[in-house]
This record gives sequence, C-alpha cells and structure tokens, in this order.
Amino acid sequence: MSEEKKLTIEEAFAKLDDTIKEMESEDVTLERSFALYKSGMEMIENCTKEIDLVEKKVLELSGNGETHEF
Repeated sequence: MSEEKKLTIEEAFAKLDDTIKEMESEDVTLERSFALYKSGMEMIENCTKEIDLVEKKVLELSGNGETHEF
C-alpha cells in the first residue's frame, strides 16, 4: 500500500468496505476492477500482518510463559 500515512486497522477495514462497494458497482470498468482488487489484497495482507503483531504482543504480555486464548 503506497499511502503517505499508515492506516489504522479500522481505517483499512473501512477502506476495504469502500473498495468492495466500488467493485460491486455496475459502472466499474474491468481495468478499474483489477486495480481495486490489487489494492484490496494489499490492504488485507497489511491488516493480517498488523493483527499477527498485536497477537504476538498479547501473548508476550501474558507473562509467565503461559499462552492464553482470547
């Protein structure tokens, strides 16, 4: 994702929702659909990485070596 500021997970999900709505539009061209798809997949990949990082931090915070599901 080549944006100047890094999006929060919430902002990225909102942008993904907008992307999906635009892709579902009857007026979207095939070329635009491919561009939206690529952008959406990049956002999903970035969100997955961020969620994984947060999950690792939570597991580290559990302290005494035990892992807890949340």
